[in-house]
Amino acid sequence: MNALLLFDFDGVLADSLDFYADAVTRALARIGTPIVRTPEEYVTLFEGNFYATMAARGVDLEAFGRAAKEILGKADYGVLQPFPDLLPVLKTLHREHTLAIVSSNGFRTISAMIERFGFAPFFDDILGSDFLFSKTEKIDHARGKYGTPPERTFYIGDTVGDILEAKEAGVKAVAVTWGWHGREQLLAAAPDAVADRPADLLTLVAG
Repeated sequence: MNALLLFDFDGVLADSLDFYADAVTRALARIGTPIVRTPEEYVTLFEGNFYATMAARGVDLEAFGRAAKEILGKADYGVLQPFPDLLPVLKTLHREHTLAIVSSNGFRTISAMIERFGFAPFFDDILGSDFLFSKTEKIDHARGKYGTPPERTFYIGDTVGDILEAKEAGVKAVAVTWGWHGREQLLAAAPDAVADRPADLLTLVAG
């Protein structure tokens, strides 16, 4: 049976840590809740759901959204690059399976970036922050839309929060080690599988 492969965007497809760490840090400072000041502190926001973690730490999400939109509106997205060796892997997976993106980033940004990266032909859907904040709910929505059972649905992420939300949704949690959280930190969250390089993703859906 064909599988549903749900990819996080930042840290899995796009090498964007420094770009977003800077933008989010500046946005938080602008609204008076400077809860992170460095990229190392920024990635701690992804030990759970990004938006839920910020809200729990006292961030006004509406004010943050306005500040982030203004800052990112002036940012140079041209600095963002895809991680290497993904293109042939996505092309191969797309031949037999359904691929979609489930991310905390926005639809318009993701859409523009995957077009520039050459990834757009391989993805059937993008569920970003403008759809729902919860990745668990987005995973549930995607499963319902494509009629895929939990055992044939894979969420591919790079943070502990990704693994936890995939588990909450009852699907296979796949950790990639080229993203924002390190291998040991990801292993502690007990993912169902680990990919150390993009080609490892090809073995996930066998059988």
